[in-house]
Amino acid sequence: MARRADPGAEAADPRERGRALMPLIRECADEAERERRLPERAARAMAAAGLYRIAAPRSIGGGECDPRTQIETIEIVSAADGAAGWNLMIGIENMGFLGAALPLETARKLYADPGLIVAGALNPLGRATPVSGGYRVTGQWPFASGCHNAGWFWGQCLVTDGDGLAKSPSGGAVLREALIPSTEFEIVDTWHVSGLRGSGSHDVAARDVFVPDEHVTAVLEGGMQLRETGTLYRYPPFNRLAYNKIGVATGIAQAALEHFKKLATEKQPRGSRKLLREKVSVHLVYAEATARLRAARAYAFEAVEEVWRMVEAGAPASAEQRMHVHLACTEACTAAIHTVELLHSAAGTTANFTSCPLERCLRDVRVVPQHIMVSPQWRETAGRVLLGLPGDSPFFND
Repeated sequence: MARRADPGAEAADPRERGRALMPLIRECADEAERERRLPERAARAMAAAGLYRIAAPRSIGGGECDPRTQIETIEIVSAADGAAGWNLMIGIENMGFLGAALPLETARKLYADPGLIVAGALNPLGRATPVSGGYRVTGQWPFASGCHNAGWFWGQCLVTDGDGLAKSPSGGAVLREALIPSTEFEIVDTWHVSGLRGSGSHDVAARDVFVPDEHVTAVLEGGMQLRETGTLYRYPPFNRLAYNKIGVATGIAQAALEHFKKLATEKQPRGSRKLLREKVSVHLVYAEATARLRAARAYAFEAVEEVWRMVEAGAPASAEQRMHVHLACTEACTAAIHTVELLHSAAGTTANFTSCPLERCLRDVRVVPQHIMVSPQWRETAGRVLLGLPGDSPFFND
């Protein structure tokens, strides 16, 4: 079994472990923003607390936690700093899928490192050429969040043969994912952005790196191929890639509600004899922001947990149920943005200053639905499926 740096923390609920780290994560947030990457001490603390591995299999020392626990853990960290929450979310996904895909003994050996952090990109932007004992891999992958803190990068590749791209028996491309140590990849400084600046989502490049067979997976070979068979690993994979994103957005929005509440008890707007919190217009804004966020969050949990119950019972989730997950996750991210926008506007010119936490909350939360798995584009597909039509997306085929 994998070891943990703190045996006491291993038994604790990951949400409590996340709360214990909030002061450190807040302390590191400005440095992350300035350096465009998560400070090492924050990443190492999350690793030591076992947070990155809460979706990894129990068979290799992971938490194998249910979706709600994962989402709420990510929310807690994101409320302290959205960029740290994004890094955690990506790490949870990478280490969860990777730990369930590698051969058991290989996974146990890798996950025995209590400080393990894995960056990754399941985009086929690499080329993998078969050689004796493994593959020679070359490629460059964008948006490798947390790559500065990662000891390994897990990148998807198209397999090549002597005549170009290899073809599967069905005539499609052959995909493989290569696990590359940090000593063999280069970080390309590309993350010059506004929102989630501290996530360090730079490009990662590999140039003719040998990757042994035991470090190569085929998770998307004719559908998701995983070694593990627990409920978490039978959960629809694209639903799973959607639900954790909302934890970042709703965590940032929850923090914005608290930041605004504090501001409202201190600020007396120019030309007013009342504190901000005494204005009727502010009461209406705060109520709307709170209700919109909580309603969307409740829909997301309802949809995610309905699919979980189906899978746990051994029954396939219907197209409608799976589509509700994507729609609910999309709407939760949209609601989070709306919440922060309302509060940012109600705060007045104060929120325009970088010293105001609402300014960063707005920049950060707007980035989340730019990810394809929670993009507003899902609304059209959702409408089709919920009206009984087939899905029209390669990510949603019944």
